[in-house]
Amino acid sequence: MGSKLYIVAGEASGDSRGAELMRELQIRMPGVTFPGAGGREMKAISPGIEDWAGEAVVGLWDVLKKYGYFRAQMRRMLDDIAREKPDALITVDYPGFNMRLAKAAKARVPGLRTIHYVSPQVWAWHRGRIPKMARFIDLMLCLFPFELPLYKDAGLPAVCVGHPLLDTLAEKRDPSLVRDSGLIALLPGSRAKEIRRIFPVMLDAAVHLRMSDPRLRFEAAAASEELAAEMSGLMTAGGMDSSFCPITIHTAGSLMQRAAAGMVCSGTATLEATYFGQPMVILYKVAWLTSIIGKQLMRIPWLGLPNVLAGREIAREFIQEKADPGDIATELLRLLTEPGAREAQLASQREVIASLGDPGAARRAAGAIAGVLGDAKRVP
Repeated sequence: MGSKLYIVAGEASGDSRGAELMRELQIRMPGVTFPGAGGREMKAISPGIEDWAGEAVVGLWDVLKKYGYFRAQMRRMLDDIAREKPDALITVDYPGFNMRLAKAAKARVPGLRTIHYVSPQVWAWHRGRIPKMARFIDLMLCLFPFELPLYKDAGLPAVCVGHPLLDTLAEKRDPSLVRDSGLIALLPGSRAKEIRRIFPVMLDAAVHLRMSDPRLRFEAAAASEELAAEMSGLMTAGGMDSSFCPITIHTAGSLMQRAAAGMVCSGTATLEATYFGQPMVILYKVAWLTSIIGKQLMRIPWLGLPNVLAGREIAREFIQEKADPGDIATELLRLLTEPGAREAQLASQREVIASLGDPGAARRAAGAIAGVLGDAKRVP
């Protein structure tokens, strides 16, 4: 009989990472079964997955408003784990919920092995959490090499598996696409709350850009039809019709390869834009309470992943109250009109992507998990 792995991912990106990992685990561990919770991609692999990834939230205030829901989900999953008695609990990203789940599950089910895929950004927010995580996490699967010493010092076993974007984005690269010198990409994120706070700023910046250069055009990419409708409503509220900034769905990768420059919501999308060589500025805004607490915990001077990985600001960041549309437009015009500024960012982007190593993150993660569980089919 194969192993039973209870796997939990909490949002769309985690659902994709979880599905990639599950497919590789099926190769490494024939007969493995997956109860747990995730999204549509994970559920397509295992009917035992409860679809809840659409309930993702951003920031402390949003979590507080849905506290009752998350508390009920926590109880349900803990009951499932106690009943299923899996060989391991695998949590994927979503650390605010998943770290609490792993700690509670470890206490409730003696001997349960706990593995977390996609290390929390403790290097940015709160390094003091690492020794605490070492008490209830048995293996940390990291995406970046610089994370390993942080866990080693705390006695938490960790493996760097590389970044899964190197696999997924390689499939989206299209050599036939050509840069349009007059096109600006608007990429406001994949969550409704992010879009409501960030997309109006992007639209205002686009107005400034159009005033400076009437030849410029704009296009936005949405992660779903629902988010596209949200973005369209914000355009209407801002007095703009759909022709000002057409919105397409599931086209971010293509847009990043066609646009001359972009406004990008901080997060994984900034790394995607870096991979595709799109000059950009980075934006982010959260609720005021989350911002106040975040400023107290922040341990690095940058928020955007390309800047963190480069160790310097290669793409200008416009965060919270600094997200001024006029300033954003000025920086984008600089990237469009000054070849030196544009080439400097592109050269730094190439360095960042080279630092991520080789494709195959999910395969290496599955190998590490199978090795820990001692239930591996030998795969080169």
